[in-house]
Amino acid sequence: MRSEPVAETPHGVVRCYSFLPASDSYLEDVLDGLARTPKRISSRYCLDEKGSRLYSALCDQPECYLMQAEVTILRDNLAAIAQFVGQEAELIELRAGIGVQTALLLGELRPAVYAPIDVDRSMLDAVSRELADLFPWLNISGIHADICRPLALPEFVGLPIRKKAVFLPGSVIGSFAPVEALGVLRNARRLAGKGGVLLAGIDLKKHAGKIVSAYNDANGMNAALHLNLLARINHELGGDFQPNRFSYRTSYDDTKGRVEMFLDSRYAQIVHVGQRRFDFAYNETIETGIAYQYGIAEFQALAADAGFASQAVWTDAAQLFSIHGMIAV
Repeated sequence: MRSEPVAETPHGVVRCYSFLPASDSYLEDVLDGLARTPKRISSRYCLDEKGSRLYSALCDQPECYLMQAEVTILRDNLAAIAQFVGQEAELIELRAGIGVQTALLLGELRPAVYAPIDVDRSMLDAVSRELADLFPWLNISGIHADICRPLALPEFVGLPIRKKAVFLPGSVIGSFAPVEALGVLRNARRLAGKGGVLLAGIDLKKHAGKIVSAYNDANGMNAALHLNLLARINHELGGDFQPNRFSYRTSYDDTKGRVEMFLDSRYAQIVHVGQRRFDFAYNETIETGIAYQYGIAEFQALAADAGFASQAVWTDAAQLFSIHGMIAV
């Protein structure tokens, strides 16, 4: 584990603790994904500076109910959620991201420590700096790590931490297949410790058309965001993708209960990344993401297998989305 300062604030230093090797995991992930059959690049790498702007625009699209419903639930139930979590918590967020949800929770909970965990170091540093500006009183300790792998967080000696609370915002658990999601939840259980709490945002099952529209909006914000994957690879990893030679596509798998996202090669073409050559056939796909939906009882059963007991469920009026309050047992 390495500890490095990220930013100065009026009240101290924002730090980042790295549990990953110094090698470029982003490059390794991209090269490994493009060498697979079918090719695969995680949509989480969309979020550079431009991608963050596109994501903010996406959240404002009328079809994109996920963020809107989750924020509504939080705003309507902040007092109850704060009472459930309790005072002087260590708030651990699995996946760093500057969203209204995180800001709402931090403002209401005023945790002793905020510890976002992300494999993308640049995103982690950007989130830490922005939140340090928004909440100068906040102790921020970014954790550069993979949420799919077990880890032990550093002990924050001298801070009045009464319990640990793990926050999984809306799109995180859904981006994993159920077996992988169970692994993430088990890691969350280890991080929370017995008596700790989990706040998990879960997209609820509903008509497939409603779900697909949220991931393929009429104004093309989803498409622009996923194509930004390729632009970011060009900019940061020396790739030579031509994004206009790919098109974005979604489909819904009713059997698996998930929406699937792809970039389709519009031509037979050759692409280079990190001095590696990758051949694309006409219409060959890059898998860029999945998003599962759960019934309330279905997610409660999954979380129970990971060691959590359900205590509360908050939903929006239309039952599009849910936030689960759980205790580690």
